[in-house]
Amino acid sequence: MRALITGITGQDGSYLAELLLEKKYEVYGMVRRSSTETFDRIAHIKDQIQLRQADLLDELSLMELMEEARPDEIYNLAAMSFVPTSWVQPILTGEFTAIGVVRVMEAMRRVCPKAKFYQASSSEMFGKVREVPQTELTPFYPRSPYGVSKVFGHYITVNYRESYDLFAVSGILFNHESPRRGMEFVTRKVTDGAARIKLGLEKKLRMGNLDSERDWGFAGDYVEAMWMMLQEKKPDDYVIATGVAHSVRELCEAAFDHVGLNWKKHVVIDKQFIRPAEVAHLLGDSRKARKKLGWKPKVDFRGLVNMMVDADLERVEREIADSQR
Repeated sequence: MRALITGITGQDGSYLAELLLEKKYEVYGMVRRSSTETFDRIAHIKDQIQLRQADLLDELSLMELMEEARPDEIYNLAAMSFVPTSWVQPILTGEFTAIGVVRVMEAMRRVCPKAKFYQASSSEMFGKVREVPQTELTPFYPRSPYGVSKVFGHYITVNYRESYDLFAVSGILFNHESPRRGMEFVTRKVTDGAARIKLGLEKKLRMGNLDSERDWGFAGDYVEAMWMMLQEKKPDDYVIATGVAHSVRELCEAAFDHVGLNWKKHVVIDKQFIRPAEVAHLLGDSRKARKKLGWKPKVDFRGLVNMMVDADLERVEREIADSQR
């Protein structure tokens, strides 16, 4: 089997590449020609995958990539994925996260229409939620340019599936984290902050809204769901979530508790980190995926936070040791 992963250098792409290599896939990864491209997350498997340059903004490059790779499965994980940045760069977010999906699907339709396609949809599409918990049938009400772009990507996937009889699915994934999460995301900000404060490098952690609640799971569990969706006989869309929500306050408490500190003595509210339009409460209902796919999360909230804090402690300790040499 051959798979093509866009966004292979990201958190999800790296975990998915590992999973597919374990399953003996030949893995092609799309990377952008960029002076800032980093391969840290896939450094340990870089010699086992085929990396090729292409861009979601350039359909011809996507077609050429698919002609070379001839993939059986395509996982579109590339996007402008950081919600606050989508307010600063809304047009570019739309180009990558919305129109980029059309370019990938159009290239697939023309070059390898028998391939199976996975689109990375997001719980941010629910935004100002209409019901709790959220299912595959919950109406969308996105609250950011990122969320709006993801809604377009989601529905264009449905549209291509129904219009051209393509095997195309969307995974509506709720927040999923890991030690490979970018530093700009709140979970990693908190676990890195707890590690730095524990090791004496910082005294305070500046945060925004502590009342926001998210359904947080482990990225390694969630990429398995992506693969499972493409093994089904019929294409369909699935919510992937733990079904348990926690507040940012609980996240802080868990991270600092793991290193033996009282979070209240170190966390400070800073208004610059409050979003223009906040998403207050996301909680996913993944019963359909559990029943049809047989998927279920293996790592719980505490296990996830502890895993991330431990990884950040180890990394920061290495940084300290390197600086003292």
